[in-house]
Amino acid sequence: MNPLPLDARDKVCRHVDAIFGAGVSEALPANSNMQFEYSRKTGRIKNFSIDSALVATLRTDGGLALTVEGARFFVNNSKAFRKNCVVPAEEAVPFVSEGRSLFCRHVAWCGSNVRAGSDVAVLDDKNNSVIAVGIAVLGAGLMNRFSKGVAVKVREGIKGRTA
Repeated sequence: MNPLPLDARDKVCRHVDAIFGAGVSEALPANSNMQFEYSRKTGRIKNFSIDSALVATLRTDGGLALTVEGARFFVNNSKAFRKNCVVPAEEAVPFVSEGRSLFCRHVAWCGSNVRAGSDVAVLDDKNNSVIAVGIAVLGAGLMNRFSKGVAVKVREGIKGRTA
């Protein structure tokens, strides 16, 4: 089946702006640097890459599953994306970078655009680098109020878990 007759870059830009906030998609490069993978059955966009690095996967519910490389790209190229980030306390950084969940008591700062169920990037505050990506369990207003429970369920850390 052929891809949908929509401009793929325009569709991805609208998704990024809707999920991460207006203006974040301005960081995305022109079509020549972006690659798209389409579903053979439906023709829909499955994921997109920039310079052969996977940025995000489009989920069936309309969301984006962000990768560590994608989070790095947005953090380095868009100031508006920082509203979608969470900064852990210094003692939690090694655990979160291994792929373990971030608990409420270890949240040092949370961006204003973080909502329950949204994809977030977890940043190391020392060098402003991405250490993990995951899904926020609580919204921005609640992460700092609680002292127990998971704040961000980490999907992928930069070090990965070693067994």
